[in-house]
Amino acid sequence: MTDTGQYRRRVGAVRPSHLMFTSGVGALVDLPNFAVLTRGIDDWDYNAFEPTDLKEPRLLQAVNRLYGDPTGESVKQLRPAPWMDGLDHDPNGQASRVGVPVQPFPQWLRCTVCNELNALDSKIFKFENSQPRMPDRARFYHDNCTGKRGKKPLAVAARFVLACRAGHLDDFPYVSFVHRGGDCPKADRPRLQMIDHGGNQAANVKIKCLSCDKDRNIRDAMGKRGEDNLPGCRGRHPHLATFDANGCTERPKPLIVGASNQWFAQTLSALAVPPTNGSALAGKVEQLWGELEKVTNPGYLDFAWGFSQFSGLHQWSKEEVYEAIEAHRAELAGATETDSSAYPDLLTPEWEIFTASKIPEHSNDFALNPVDVPAELSGVFSHIVQAERLREVRALTGFTRLDAPDPDDPDLVARAPLSRSRIPSWVPASEVRGEGLFLRVPEDLVTAWEQRVEDSAALKAHRAAYVEFRKNRYSGRVEGVDDPMRGWPGARYIALHTLSHLLIRAISLECGYSSASLSERIYAGRENDLRTGILIYTAVPDAEGTLGGLVALGEPDRLTRIVNRALDDAERCSSDPLCSERLPHPPEDFLHGAACHVCLFVSETTCERGNRFLDRRFIVPIDAPELVLLQRAK
Repeated sequence: MTDTGQYRRRVGAVRPSHLMFTSGVGALVDLPNFAVLTRGIDDWDYNAFEPTDLKEPRLLQAVNRLYGDPTGESVKQLRPAPWMDGLDHDPNGQASRVGVPVQPFPQWLRCTVCNELNALDSKIFKFENSQPRMPDRARFYHDNCTGKRGKKPLAVAARFVLACRAGHLDDFPYVSFVHRGGDCPKADRPRLQMIDHGGNQAANVKIKCLSCDKDRNIRDAMGKRGEDNLPGCRGRHPHLATFDANGCTERPKPLIVGASNQWFAQTLSALAVPPTNGSALAGKVEQLWGELEKVTNPGYLDFAWGFSQFSGLHQWSKEEVYEAIEAHRAELAGATETDSSAYPDLLTPEWEIFTASKIPEHSNDFALNPVDVPAELSGVFSHIVQAERLREVRALTGFTRLDAPDPDDPDLVARAPLSRSRIPSWVPASEVRGEGLFLRVPEDLVTAWEQRVEDSAALKAHRAAYVEFRKNRYSGRVEGVDDPMRGWPGARYIALHTLSHLLIRAISLECGYSSASLSERIYAGRENDLRTGILIYTAVPDAEGTLGGLVALGEPDRLTRIVNRALDDAERCSSDPLCSERLPHPPEDFLHGAACHVCLFVSETTCERGNRFLDRRFIVPIDAPELVLLQRAK
């Protein structure tokens, strides 16, 4: 929305993390008085300042592989959203003109007094946003409303839009819908009315043409009958202001504005870790490789040494830096291609660093401190590391509609583009700095447990539920789901994931962080990969993530108390026996067993799998004793 003398640009604010997970490119954002659509990155304006590049080579390479470019030369930057300080001091200054562009959508509005329904370009609705410190009061109003003279009645977004599984979004075709596919016989631009009786059912909404007196209930657009009553998808990407050149063969589905399935983020995240068995210098060279790859002889390095972007290298000699540059160049030359049909593997390098016999040198982005495993927890953990400094970078690579991206197959659900180019030169990203605890469970303990539970009724129930889940989730919308067990994380993941949630809930009571400020990374390999670790870390984009309260809980006495408390609490749930006896049985397709909001579930920002694959019976003895993974010293 552009600046004019009638209103101001700023209409709201969101956190950087929201632009990654809830309000990113192509998403509908509900503001207090109307809804907006976040525009594509082609329209993001960085002219007022030089855009920052959140350098993270592993993540940048993974983004390029996801786009089908293993050379890593197409996407060149990971950029945070445009933002400028100074808005609080001067709400009319330059900072008020810098931000993420949005546009009103849907572009049909309804007057809350007379119920008139019309498009924005009809010009019967006006916009006001005159208070620079109160963008939440920005609103549309119905000019010359017949229902309440002398007032400016609020006009709100019409409730319905159309979306398809190819990622397209469009306004609901109210005119053709109420006239059953035709035009109004009495007006070229008929006046419509949306009669909304409230409630959450489509049957409560009726569209009426005031010009010819025809009307139709919105329920005729829903379900199977909607497939016959709605036009085909036009292939529209309103966030890019484009239509697909080849059109779209998908059938659109009506959605209510604010529906949770109108937008799902497809993201990648990586911790800034040094190369395996590498030094802090090797990690810094990898981070600055975009500039350092041009250094092909020591003379070039002498020339560039004084540049500000290389100031972080000055703690080493030029000779050491040049050797590290050549070593990294040789490593890239010998790199092998990876499977492009799956998400890039960003966890293995992190696992190798956390479990390495030699702790890497400390840096501003990464600092580890191993601690001894308390004797009382020797049957629970084999390795404990305090991560005193962590940096996580997250990148938005695209989004989907109707179906969430598959966690194991990036191409199963169609990804909608962020820009008008097939492969953009940069993607939106954010970074968080924090601290964490890495906990490794003994591999032999997990292997023996997997053998015990392999043929158990509990694990068979989880497998059957996963098959039902895959079938029900994709039925009729996503083709090619030929292997019902594809993406099954395995029993090991369920056990480690459950343990992670138990610890997060216990830690949040003592570390000073809320559970929503914590996040998890589960290192659970499959088949011959014996990774068995958990990283619990702070993941908030402000200073709260670096207070030190989480690392302090890694001290032996404190950690012993927290683990014992977590496992003791897991043996009881106020929803027992309903919770403790729960197992999915066909046709049920929920992906958890003995787990609920009382004992195991955490916030969506914390859990990496949406509170799925959880079961207390695999951690503590609430069922058959042979199902229990951990052995505590009493």
